[in-house]
Amino acid sequence: MLLLRTKGCRAPRLIKSRTPRRVLLRCTQWIARPIPGQGRLGHVSENPSIYAQAGVDTAAGDVAVELMKSAVARTHGPEVLGGVGGFAGLFDASALTGYTRPLLASSTDGVGTKVAIAQALDKHDTIGQDLVAMVVDDIVVVGAKPLFMTDYIACGKLVPERIASIVRGIAEACEATGTALVGGETAEHPGLLGVDDYDVAGAAVGVVEADRLLGPDRVGDGDVVLAMGASGLHSNGFSLVRHIMTGRDLLYTDHSAELGATYGEALLEPTALYTAPLLRVLDDPALDGAIHSLSHVTGGGIAANLARVLPVGTWVEVDRQSWSPLPVFRHLADLGGHSLESLEGAWNLGIGMFAVVDAARAGAVADRLRAEGLTTWVAGTISTSARDFSGFEQGAKGVDGGAVRLVGSYAV
Repeated sequence: MLLLRTKGCRAPRLIKSRTPRRVLLRCTQWIARPIPGQGRLGHVSENPSIYAQAGVDTAAGDVAVELMKSAVARTHGPEVLGGVGGFAGLFDASALTGYTRPLLASSTDGVGTKVAIAQALDKHDTIGQDLVAMVVDDIVVVGAKPLFMTDYIACGKLVPERIASIVRGIAEACEATGTALVGGETAEHPGLLGVDDYDVAGAAVGVVEADRLLGPDRVGDGDVVLAMGASGLHSNGFSLVRHIMTGRDLLYTDHSAELGATYGEALLEPTALYTAPLLRVLDDPALDGAIHSLSHVTGGGIAANLARVLPVGTWVEVDRQSWSPLPVFRHLADLGGHSLESLEGAWNLGIGMFAVVDAARAGAVADRLRAEGLTTWVAGTISTSARDFSGFEQGAKGVDGGAVRLVGSYAV
C-alpha cells in the first residue's frame, strides 16, 4: 500500500501497490468511503456535513482518488513501497548501493500563472505535464536520473474530474520521464481561493554518480553550445502574456489566424520534456563525457540561464541568426508592441534547453539529440579570451557564472 497523503481530511491519494490497500486519513474527524472489497477505510464522522458546511467536500476527494489512481500506479516500479499509516511515500533506495558516491539532486517548482489560462478555458489535462517538466527537467541539468516526485494542489473547491485530470497529466509525464509519483496532497482552501481557482506545485529527487556530475567545472575554451527547441512558451512569462492579452481585449477563446488556433490552445501547449532523451544520450558509451553542462531555459530567459552553467571567466555570444522564434512569440510581441530582443529575459523564444559540449564531438551529440526527436542546432562557442563584458549577462540567481549575450538578428 502507498498512501499519497492528504492533510486535514482533504483528498487522499490512494494508489494500488503490491501490498493490501488501506488508508489512514490524517485529520481530526475521518470521513471516508469504502472502496469495494476493501472494507472500512476509517472512522466515519457522526456528522459528516459539518466540514462540508465549512466548504471542504471530502466525498469529492474520494471520487477524485478513484479517477486518478490507475494513472498514478503506472508510474510505480518495484522500488515504490508503502506501509500502514501512510504519512509518507516510500521508495526503496537499495539501488543506490551500486553507486560509488551517489549524489541526490532535488528540485521544486510550479507552473506560475499559466494555470489562470487553464482555469479560464476549463482545460486541465496539460498543466500536469507542465509541472513535471519544470521540476524534473531541472534535475537532469546536473546529469541526474529522477527517482520520485510529489505534488501539491490547492483549490477553492475540489471538483473530482478537474483534480483527476491534473493528476493524470502529472502521472503521464512522470511515466514518460521514468519518475515515480509517490505522494501528493489536494487541499481545499474555501474562502482563500475562488471555486474555480487552483495552484499546483511539485518536488522531485534524483541521483547522479559524483564523478558524472555535470556543471561549469567541466566547461572549457572552444566548447560548443547546442540549443534544443522549445514546444512553445513552456511555463514562464505568462504574467506578461496575460497583460498583453488584456491590453488588446482578447479572449483565450478567440481564434488567431497567425497561430492557426485559438489563443488558449496555443498558450496551453504543454512544456516539452527533455529528461528521457537527454539521459539516453548521457548514457551512450560512444558519447561518454561529451556533454559538459546543461541549462534549462526557464524564468530569467535565455542569456541568464545559460550563464548559470558556465564558469567565471568564460563567455559566449548566442547567434540569433541560428534560429527563428516560434510564431507564438512573434505574434505576442507584435500584439504588445515589443521587439523580440526586448523579450529575451522573459520568454524562451523557442529554446528550451542548452547543452555545452566537447567541440570534437559536438556533431555527434547534435545528431543523437535529433535522433531522439529534439530539434537541435549550434548556437555559439565558448571562449576564455579577455574582452569587455559590457552588454553581457553575467551569472544569475545568485550564481557567479560566465558571461552571455545574444547577437545578430533573428532568422525569418
